[in-house]
Amino acid sequence: MDTALTRLTGVRHPIVQTGMGWVAGPRLVSAAANAGALGILASATMTPDQLKSAVREVKSRTNAPFGVNLRADAGDARERVRIIIDEGVKVASFALAPSRELIAELKDAGVVVIPSVGARRHAEKVAAWGADAVLVQGGEGGGHTGEVATTVLLPQVVDAVGIPVIAAGGFYDGRGLVAALAYGAAGIAMGTRFLLTSDSTVPDAVKAKYLAASVKEVTVTTAVDGLPHRMLRTDLVNSLERAGRTRAVAQAVRRAAGFRKISGLSWARMVRDGLAMKHGKDLTWSQVLLAANTPMLLKASMVEGRTDLGVMASGQVAGLIDDLPCCAELIARVMAEAHTALEELLAHRTLPTAG
Repeated sequence: MDTALTRLTGVRHPIVQTGMGWVAGPRLVSAAANAGALGILASATMTPDQLKSAVREVKSRTNAPFGVNLRADAGDARERVRIIIDEGVKVASFALAPSRELIAELKDAGVVVIPSVGARRHAEKVAAWGADAVLVQGGEGGGHTGEVATTVLLPQVVDAVGIPVIAAGGFYDGRGLVAALAYGAAGIAMGTRFLLTSDSTVPDAVKAKYLAASVKEVTVTTAVDGLPHRMLRTDLVNSLERAGRTRAVAQAVRRAAGFRKISGLSWARMVRDGLAMKHGKDLTWSQVLLAANTPMLLKASMVEGRTDLGVMASGQVAGLIDDLPCCAELIARVMAEAHTALEELLAHRTLPTAG
């Protein structure tokens, strides 16, 4: 299926595996890439040295194009950009809008730049700065998310920018791909659907929680870090929502210390990153501090399998997923479903009659 996304990135299918922290490691990314999708390596939870090692591992597993996801507000973003360039990575994706300078540096080196956005104005801004494409996530998507549904946000962005748009939030099958294409998107991005594959390194006990969840059990809460965050509703989420601010901040300090130890970041760097997170948002300092919860709470589930101690970011589509195919099976299925849906639409189309 030839679209602006496949032509831009060189992948076979207009499908993106998103850069999920603690989930999108070399095994999942290379499996997605080998199956013809654009696999995105998550780097926010890695040190620069770990990122370089992970990129080289992906390259050892596949010859297909892949990307790396970066936090544009990280203090060492430029160092990570240099790693992407030096290692010959095809695509740089960003969780937040990168600066005009970072976009220019990457494009000058031949790297495709695809920021993720949750609002039309953000898409317009990065398009004006030279981004090659934009990934737009509606409120159905997992992790930090907005209030506007994909079916409303997607056509807004498609109409507003002149670059390829990738649709995210609520996609898991071929019917969704066809719907996104009908809206004018160049492809779809999926997170939860790729998390729930046999190629994902997420522990089986955690995957079982996702598979057992209903649509209504995938909720949005601000209790983790002060920002709207879509995840599975669990006893831990309920307790965080009941916890007082003093207790929550005390817990955040302990988790921040743990994240500092595994990430290699200094306290000064973490403070600078916190300031960057605060910029342009109406966050209190306690909310900025609470943001340290997110990496450690996600790691507890996604890496350690502690569903009692961790949170599980999730799109609403978790309530519709009931199996764990490998990436090759999943992508082949999605593309077969998409072609079937297109054939059925063409077979049943009718022309309006006069009178």
